[in-house]
Amino acid sequence: MLSAITFFILLSILVLIHEFGHYYVAKKSGMLVEEFGFGLPPRIYGIKVGETLYSLNLLPFGGFVKIFGESPDDLKSKKISPDLKKRAFNNKPWKQRAAVLLAGPAMNFVLAVIVISYMFTQGVYLPSDTVRIVGVDKNSPAAIAGLQKKDIIVSIDSKPVTSSNDVIKTAQQKAGKEAVIEYERNGQTYHTVIIPRKNPPQGQGAVGVVITDLEYKSYPFYLAPFIGVWESIKISLQFYQELGKLIFQLVTFQKPQVQVAGPVGIAKLTSDAVKTGFTAVLQLLGLLSLNLALINLIPFPALDGGQLVFVLYEGTTRRKINENFKAKVNAIGFAVLIFLLLFITFKDIRGLIK
Repeated sequence: MLSAITFFILLSILVLIHEFGHYYVAKKSGMLVEEFGFGLPPRIYGIKVGETLYSLNLLPFGGFVKIFGESPDDLKSKKISPDLKKRAFNNKPWKQRAAVLLAGPAMNFVLAVIVISYMFTQGVYLPSDTVRIVGVDKNSPAAIAGLQKKDIIVSIDSKPVTSSNDVIKTAQQKAGKEAVIEYERNGQTYHTVIIPRKNPPQGQGAVGVVITDLEYKSYPFYLAPFIGVWESIKISLQFYQELGKLIFQLVTFQKPQVQVAGPVGIAKLTSDAVKTGFTAVLQLLGLLSLNLALINLIPFPALDGGQLVFVLYEGTTRRKINENFKAKVNAIGFAVLIFLLLFITFKDIRGLIK
């Protein structure tokens, strides 16, 4: 029950902060915000405050802000006053429309930076270029070769080691063969010969070591925001790099090597975080908020990034795109997103059953 409540609290925070960004900038730009909705229709409850309807909807996965003039149907009525036409989203200057679209992802990015910055004041483990041994199995090749806890693996067969994956892949490739490991201990460099096992005991690796490339870091409160911004940018670049790999793998009919989680998968991550503690839940909130910002900036129809492409095209070419065409493209994009969501959800459920 606690995990379910936490999941919906996290989801609510992410959606509300995102939609508030759209809402706030639209209001400041003089646009008419007709509805601020949490969840997706059908509507359960709504209350009108001023000119905006604030609604609670049945499907809890998502939210929306309905701005007058986004749909081509909004401007078809002959009863619309000239003042109202001026307030329509599509009649506003392209820079204001772009600002509204960017405001949602921007709010999620800011939330992520705040959370990540706070985490840095408490201390977190981050990936580094240093691979350190944190445990050695008895009678393993590593133990026989003299490797010890806290040793730093520098290279294997003269190939630099910068991640735990480097050690794992090389150990598998060299199974049954000699490999020269260069390592550091107390500031001194040593070399040893090791023979990774082809069939290691259950629960052990080919070499027989427990390794990590994570490094514990903490910063004072006045430095944490700068580090938080920098780390958020680094994570963002890595996200788009992995997305590029995923697209390439799909186009070339390769099996995707990137893990993707839907609502069920995120609920599972939330459950694991709750078991670990408040810090883990907060860290998950920051990462989910950053991911939501980055996903929404993808130039795909029905996402903020897709709408932004239309707006930028109109702004740079001074030519309006046919509203019916945009509506059809967005409808197709939305249908594709729903299909992907259902597919990922089915995959997540199947993974839990297994």
